[in-house]
Amino acid sequence: MTFNRRHASLAMLASLAACGSSGPSSAPAPQFKRYSGPPVTQVAVYKGQRRMHLLNGQTVLRSYDFGLGNQPVGHKQFEGDGKTPEGLYFIDRFNPRSRYHLSVGISYPNEQDKAYAAQFGRSAGSDIMFHGRGPEGNALAPRNRDWTAGCLALTDQEIEDVYAMLQPGVPVMLYA
Repeated sequence: MTFNRRHASLAMLASLAACGSSGPSSAPAPQFKRYSGPPVTQVAVYKGQRRMHLLNGQTVLRSYDFGLGNQPVGHKQFEGDGKTPEGLYFIDRFNPRSRYHLSVGISYPNEQDKAYAAQFGRSAGSDIMFHGRGPEGNALAPRNRDWTAGCLALTDQEIEDVYAMLQPGVPVMLYA
């Protein structure tokens, strides 16, 4: 097949259509921070101290304060209990369109969490995340540090750093 003027015109139209302007009313593409330091090999979360550390081996790369669920004491057992889990979980998803600015998911509930809740005919819950505040959190956090339904809330600027630094599969240890 010979590449002629018609093929060139069609290729040019296709490339222009793919790069077309989305108009002045559309939101700009999100700008994500980049991280080029040592990899995060684990996250240690100390609920009682409201402090988390992003670690490379035993070296603390960054530390953050955070807010918890609206019932901060104890391990999450059921959907709607307002608690934040305790134990070993893993980073399992990233949401760039979170209503809380950005969010990074942890693997709660695990099989033990599901089995425990099932004994009582209940759901263990789901969607436990590290997330920013977004508009809702910016309104709630100044009055109540522990305002989430069980997630760990950082400032929007802090979640941008965390979002850039974490990778799927990184272990997250949540202590009481």
